[in-house]
Amino acid sequence: MLRIAGINIPDKKRIEIALTYIYGIGRSLSKEILKQANIDIDTKTEKLTEEQKNKLREIIETGKNQIEGDLRRQKMVNIKRLKEIGTYKGIRHSKGLPVRGQQTKTNSRTIRGNVRKTMGSGKRKLEKT
Repeated sequence: MLRIAGINIPDKKRIEIALTYIYGIGRSLSKEILKQANIDIDTKTEKLTEEQKNKLREIIETGKNQIEGDLRRQKMVNIKRLKEIGTYKGIRHSKGLPVRGQQTKTNSRTIRGNVRKTMGSGKRKLEKT
Protein backbone atom coordinates (compact mmCIF):
# COMPACT_ATOMS: atom_id res chain seq x y z
CA MET A 1 0.00 0.00 0.00
CA LEU A 2 1.36 3.39 -1.02
CA ARG A 3 1.76 5.93 1.80
CA ILE A 4 2.22 9.63 0.99
CA ALA A 5 2.13 12.49 3.51
CA GLY A 6 0.88 10.15 6.25
CA ILE A 7 -2.11 8.94 4.20
CA ASN A 8 -2.62 5.41 2.88
CA ILE A 9 -3.46 5.59 -0.81
CA PRO A 10 -5.95 2.85 -1.91
CA ASP A 11 -4.55 0.18 -4.24
CA LYS A 12 -7.58 -0.70 -6.34
CA LYS A 13 -8.32 2.82 -7.62
CA ARG A 14 -6.91 4.80 -10.53
CA ILE A 15 -3.97 6.91 -9.36
CA GLU A 16 -5.72 10.14 -10.42
CA ILE A 17 -8.59 9.41 -7.99
CA ALA A 18 -6.40 7.83 -5.30
CA LEU A 19 -4.29 10.98 -4.90
CA THR A 20 -7.42 12.96 -3.98
CA TYR A 21 -7.50 11.06 -0.65
CA ILE A 22 -4.77 13.50 0.45
CA TYR A 23 -6.30 16.65 1.97
CA GLY A 24 -5.51 19.57 -0.30
CA ILE A 25 -5.19 17.58 -3.54
CA GLY A 26 -8.16 17.61 -5.91
CA ARG A 27 -8.63 16.24 -9.40
CA SER A 28 -6.91 19.09 -11.26
CA LEU A 29 -3.86 19.14 -8.96
CA SER A 30 -3.71 15.35 -9.17
CA LYS A 31 -3.54 15.51 -12.98
CA GLU A 32 -0.82 18.17 -12.77
CA ILE A 33 1.28 16.06 -10.38
CA LEU A 34 0.93 12.98 -12.59
CA LYS A 35 1.97 15.00 -15.64
CA GLN A 36 5.13 16.13 -13.80
CA ALA A 37 5.90 12.54 -12.82
CA ASN A 38 5.19 11.19 -16.34
CA ILE A 39 2.62 8.68 -15.06
CA ASP A 40 -0.50 7.73 -17.01
CA ILE A 41 -3.75 8.90 -15.37
CA ASP A 42 -5.47 5.52 -15.86
CA THR A 43 -2.81 3.50 -14.05
CA LYS A 44 -3.98 1.64 -10.95
CA THR A 45 -2.05 2.41 -7.77
CA GLU A 46 -0.99 -1.20 -7.29
CA LYS A 47 0.69 -1.25 -10.75
CA LEU A 48 3.11 1.60 -9.96
CA THR A 49 6.82 0.78 -9.79
CA GLU A 50 8.95 1.77 -6.79
CA GLU A 51 10.62 4.45 -8.90
CA GLN A 52 7.25 6.00 -9.79
CA LYS A 53 6.10 5.85 -6.15
CA ASN A 54 9.25 7.63 -4.97
CA LYS A 55 8.87 10.29 -7.67
CA LEU A 56 5.25 10.91 -6.62
CA ARG A 57 6.26 11.22 -2.94
CA GLU A 58 9.01 13.68 -3.84
CA ILE A 59 6.76 15.87 -6.02
CA ILE A 60 3.92 15.99 -3.47
CA GLU A 61 5.99 16.54 -0.32
CA THR A 62 8.36 19.14 -1.80
CA GLY A 63 5.72 20.86 -3.93
CA LYS A 64 4.62 24.46 -3.64
CA ASN A 65 1.09 23.50 -2.52
CA GLN A 66 0.21 23.02 1.14
CA ILE A 67 -1.29 19.64 1.98
CA GLU A 68 -2.61 17.75 5.01
CA GLY A 69 -1.50 19.13 8.39
CA ASP A 70 -0.08 22.44 7.14
CA LEU A 71 -3.24 23.23 5.19
CA ARG A 72 -5.55 22.26 8.07
CA ARG A 73 -3.48 24.39 10.47
CA GLN A 74 -3.55 27.36 8.09
CA LYS A 75 -7.34 27.06 7.77
CA MET A 76 -7.78 26.96 11.56
CA VAL A 77 -5.52 30.00 12.02
CA ASN A 78 -7.55 31.96 9.46
CA ILE A 79 -10.84 31.14 11.21
CA LYS A 80 -9.34 31.98 14.62
CA ARG A 81 -8.15 35.36 13.29
CA LEU A 82 -11.66 36.14 11.98
CA LYS A 83 -13.13 35.31 15.39
CA GLU A 84 -10.57 37.43 17.27
CA ILE A 85 -11.08 40.58 15.21
CA GLY A 86 -14.85 40.17 15.46
CA THR A 87 -15.83 40.08 11.81
CA TYR A 88 -19.26 38.95 10.69
CA LYS A 89 -17.82 35.70 9.36
CA GLY A 90 -15.97 35.12 12.64
CA ILE A 91 -19.15 35.61 14.67
CA ARG A 92 -21.03 33.16 12.40
CA HIS A 93 -18.22 30.61 12.85
CA SER A 94 -18.33 30.91 16.63
CA LYS A 95 -22.13 30.58 16.74
CA GLY A 96 -22.04 27.54 14.45
CA LEU A 97 -24.19 29.13 11.74
CA PRO A 98 -23.72 29.22 7.95
CA VAL A 99 -21.00 31.73 7.06
CA ARG A 100 -21.49 32.44 3.38
CA GLY A 101 -24.94 33.98 3.25
CA GLN A 102 -27.13 30.91 3.06
CA GLN A 103 -30.65 31.19 4.40
CA THR A 104 -31.21 29.86 7.89
CA LYS A 105 -34.98 29.83 8.23
CA THR A 106 -35.29 26.35 6.75
CA ASN A 107 -32.11 24.98 5.18
CA SER A 108 -29.35 24.96 7.76
CA ARG A 109 -30.06 21.64 9.47
CA THR A 110 -26.63 20.16 8.86
CA ILE A 111 -24.63 22.99 10.38
CA ARG A 112 -26.96 23.67 13.32
CA GLY A 113 -27.77 20.05 14.01
CA ASN A 114 -31.38 18.94 13.80
CA VAL A 115 -32.66 21.89 15.84
CA ARG A 116 -36.33 22.62 15.22
CA LYS A 117 -37.41 25.97 16.59
CA THR A 118 -40.83 26.58 15.04
CA MET A 119 -44.21 25.77 16.62
CA GLY A 120 -45.38 22.92 14.42
CA SER A 121 -42.11 21.13 14.04
CA GLY A 122 -42.08 19.46 17.45
CA LYS A 123 -44.33 16.58 16.33
CA ARG A 124 -45.75 15.88 19.78
CA LYS A 125 -47.93 12.82 20.05
CA LEU A 126 -51.47 13.44 21.22
CA GLU A 127 -52.72 11.65 24.33
CA LYS A 128 -55.53 9.17 23.84
CA THR A 129 -58.34 9.50 26.38
